[in-house]
Amino acid sequence: MLRQLFVIGMVLVAGALSGCVTSGVGAPVSNREFQSFPEQKKTQSPPQQKKARFYRVRRGDTLYSIAWRNDLEYRELARWNGVQPPEYPIFPGQLLRLASPQKRSVVEKKIPPPVAAAPTRPPQVQVKPARRPESPAMPPVQVRSTSKTGNSRTNLKISWRWPTQGKVVQTFQPRDSNRKGIKIRGKLGQPVAAAASGKVVYSGSGLVGYGNLIIVKHNKNYLSAYGYNRKLLVREGDQVEAGERIAELGVPNRGAEPVLYFEIRKKGKPVNPLSILSRR
Repeated sequence: MLRQLFVIGMVLVAGALSGCVTSGVGAPVSNREFQSFPEQKKTQSPPQQKKARFYRVRRGDTLYSIAWRNDLEYRELARWNGVQPPEYPIFPGQLLRLASPQKRSVVEKKIPPPVAAAPTRPPQVQVKPARRPESPAMPPVQVRSTSKTGNSRTNLKISWRWPTQGKVVQTFQPRDSNRKGIKIRGKLGQPVAAAASGKVVYSGSGLVGYGNLIIVKHNKNYLSAYGYNRKLLVREGDQVEAGERIAELGVPNRGAEPVLYFEIRKKGKPVNPLSILSRR
């Protein structure tokens, strides 16, 4: 009897142990090395604003002020739009091109060359231009000589002078679009003079960021600008001499200190006035 009970007990123990082994559930194990994470989206930088290709002339604009506003050389702007010197007349409502149209014309001209190249090969008479040196006293040579003498004055070095008295509180920075010139601190209403002799080609307040502005053309290469004036004393077309009073010093905005904004451009590009003006 005891033996039977012992056998039954052993069977029950073995069954219990086998049940634990088969029914047991282990704790979940996660392998972090292979765990995938969502990819971070790359932030795209805002697209750069494209420069305007055309400009509609407004009342009070001049070719010089439009070129100045768009960092262009005034003669190139005139050439692109067929505006004739020396007055460069424009009118309100006129649509001006702000980029060279040569790219389109070059693409169009690439088509005819194969047609024009065939007839040009047989008639090799075009070699005749080599005979041009036989006439050294051609009129073009005379024109060049007269142009040199005629432009000798304009090509002379300009004697620059300071446009007003005061301390320079902002210098020129070529890589900063907001610092194309210098700022000279002074007293409200003090005289602003022409830095060199020339012709006033703009006098007004149509250029945003310059306040009451005067632009003087000194020769075919150099222009100077005087901004933040309280009062303008000259008009477009006036001839001014170096040191002549052209404006009264003002402020860029209410509550700001009185300053003169002064800028010089050579062939449409801003240059450092401090490298041109005499030391004082």
